[in-house]
Amino acid sequence: MSHESPSVATPLILSAADVAQQGIDAAETDCFTPPETDCACPSERPLFSSDIVVDEAVAYSMPALHTDALPGGSILAFNPLGNTGVVALDNAAWALLNRFRQPRLLADAAGEDDALYRAARRLAELELLQRADRPVRTPRTASQTLTAWLHVTNECNLRCDYCYISKTPDAMDIARGRRAVDAVVRSALAHGFRRIKLKYAGGEATLNAPLVVLTHKYARECADGHRLALDGVVLSNGVALGSRLIRALRDSGLRLMISLDGVGDAHDATRRFVNGRGSFSHVARTLDRLAEHGVIPSISITVSHRNLAGLPATVEYVLDRGLPFSLNFYRENQCSANAADLSFQDDQIIAAMREAFGVIARRLPRHSLLSALVDLARLDTPHDRPCGAGHSYMVIDHRGGVATCHMAIERTVADVAVPDPLLLIHEDAIGIRNVPVDEKEGCRTCLWRYWCAGGCPALTHRITGRYDVKSPNCRIYQTLFPEALRLEGMRLLRYGRMA
Repeated sequence: MSHESPSVATPLILSAADVAQQGIDAAETDCFTPPETDCACPSERPLFSSDIVVDEAVAYSMPALHTDALPGGSILAFNPLGNTGVVALDNAAWALLNRFRQPRLLADAAGEDDALYRAARRLAELELLQRADRPVRTPRTASQTLTAWLHVTNECNLRCDYCYISKTPDAMDIARGRRAVDAVVRSALAHGFRRIKLKYAGGEATLNAPLVVLTHKYARECADGHRLALDGVVLSNGVALGSRLIRALRDSGLRLMISLDGVGDAHDATRRFVNGRGSFSHVARTLDRLAEHGVIPSISITVSHRNLAGLPATVEYVLDRGLPFSLNFYRENQCSANAADLSFQDDQIIAAMREAFGVIARRLPRHSLLSALVDLARLDTPHDRPCGAGHSYMVIDHRGGVATCHMAIERTVADVAVPDPLLLIHEDAIGIRNVPVDEKEGCRTCLWRYWCAGGCPALTHRITGRYDVKSPNCRIYQTLFPEALRLEGMRLLRYGRMA
């Protein structure tokens, strides 16, 4: 990509932080809160910032960047090994950046122009320039949040074809709920976590709603008593949330994630009641009720071969309602293995996702979608592992058993009575191995490795029999990541108002 350098111009540089500073209401944009998912994805807020200290006495150079042309002649720049996200540059800023293809001092590149010098410093702060005497290394800190999946019931009013739970009437009782909270708090304190996050799931968690509300009230008391921050979310199919329950969840400080796989038949193709009837109309009614009560749920869209054709309409539906959402790929499991028509080929899902991205481009929301667009990969914050399984995540079933991952909930490694369940998860040598991405074959030299972190370990092991290799979805990720970044660049231009 080539761009002509203007003879005289003040460089304009635009990042996500700049957009937030230009008057967009943080409560409206929610730029730094990713949508909720039904996985153990990283819980930390995206950094989109850098603690880089610029040293005027050393030379800087341009690292290997991902770049793309944006509408209006602007340029997208993204450092895959950096920490500051997408940056939009005008031609003057791009010309300045290109002066550093060979190492040089910031002052030498700027000459006597104070505006150019300030712009050069800004490029260094945004990690589009790096010190020539020091290799770039993305700083990644350990999670400060311990996430716990509380499986409050095995019962469900739907029979979704990709669900991994064998349905029974069994449910968690209040005593076990309190013991589960106690176990989470003990492990959080033992391992130095500052926050705990509870995901109430099933089955259908709202079928055990009194337990959820009472358990979260108890969790709040425990968290406050130990000076731990607390977050709670209910994962629901959305078919049976009346106004009274919505108010109870809202007043308890609980958030909601609703599963929605399409509009009309596209949703009903996989998400049906026990009697075979589709559930879309019930979910749509719930979304209307939530809006009436001022509750904004996260929408989890599971993409399978059955709903690929309807994916653009689904994305349009949630965007028009102003709902945060995530696009998650179907993962085969023991219960769904016989539903062969759920699986997709790479080219099929890439084509469908591109159509959905086209819808987004025409309806760009004010908030960033980097955490939502490409499966459970997150492009809003770098990470060594795709999720917290085995490290900052624990699953507690309705009997009080503790497992490493909800996809392997039947294999428990401890129970809530032990002093530190998370320690036993750490020490488990048989179950899911969540290997750092730098140790995965096929990932070590990939520029995108800290954004997908090698993909879901459970999926990779099911397909390849190994945990230390790249994701079977690698080609999909590498194809779609640049297109997701381009959408972010377009968002920056629209709401940052770069001239």
